[in-house]
Amino acid sequence: MPTVTFAPALTRHVACPPQEVQAPTVRAALEAAFTAAPALKGYVLDEQGGVRKHVAVFVNGDMLQRDGALDRGLERGDRVMVIQALTGG
Repeated sequence: MPTVTFAPALTRHVACPPQEVQAPTVRAALEAAFTAAPALKGYVLDEQGGVRKHVAVFVNGDMLQRDGALDRGLERGDRVMVIQALTGG
């Protein structure tokens, strides 16, 4: 089963420990994780269900591109990490 982990910058707002989930895609994995912490969804996804501008999603250490990122397939043992991206100048 894939594991979903949220970075401390997100879990300081809403507690959500790493979770093993049964999910065929990144979107399904995140939705399963949000079941344990529903309020976290608003920090990660926008009103259209896409990844927020200042959030990055990684699978096995590779950052996903915005377009189609949530539709990427997952396999047993994959690691999904959601972080708050740093911006500014």
